[in-house]
Amino acid sequence: MSLRVDVRARVGEFHLDARFELPPGLTVLFGPSGAGKTRLLRLIAGLDQPTEGRITLADRAFVDRSERTSLPVHERDIGMVFQQPYLLPHRTVVANVALAADGRTRQDRRAAAWNWLERTGATPFAERRPHQLSGGQKQRVALARALAGGPQLLLLDEPFNALDLERRRRLRRLVRALVDETAIPTLFVTHDVDELAELADQVLIAEHGTVRTVADVAATMRYLGDP
Repeated sequence: MSLRVDVRARVGEFHLDARFELPPGLTVLFGPSGAGKTRLLRLIAGLDQPTEGRITLADRAFVDRSERTSLPVHERDIGMVFQQPYLLPHRTVVANVALAADGRTRQDRRAAAWNWLERTGATPFAERRPHQLSGGQKQRVALARALAGGPQLLLLDEPFNALDLERRRRLRRLVRALVDETAIPTLFVTHDVDELAELADQVLIAEHGTVRTVADVAATMRYLGDP
């Protein structure tokens, strides 16, 4: 199952042009601030609309401007993790994850939440509230919540930028393991070359609103090394 993107969008004077295919595995979207990385994720998620073009996942059209169709955010089966985890402060960790989990009953959703907390190494603080967690712990919970609903696509927008280097390394390894386990298309936004080198199966480069495929890490490093 692959995500296919062929869209153009305009916000004020900023133009975005993106054409690529996202296969199962981990694709890194790399580029400087202001290049259009977050804007692209918002288009894929349905938080913004393209001016023209089409986004499809397998045989489902998320948006097709020629047909004037667009699925709402909650129907796109996407898990999302941002720089800020956006956990509900009055709920425990397990309750936060259970809200997003698959299951017909409360017990089913809570069991699914515990399962994903275990897989992300977050069970030791499952009964705490967000204000009792470190930044790295919050992002583990955010990952568990993003995956608990059984998404068909995972979007991560510079999720570890606010963390120290050692926590970032640990969480990179966790993301890599989870993507290998779930085998769903994953788009990881970063401007950190180390994250790119450690995580990417495929690389997209964003420059001045244009997003294009560079193919792999080695090709990207050669490209970035060009004068």
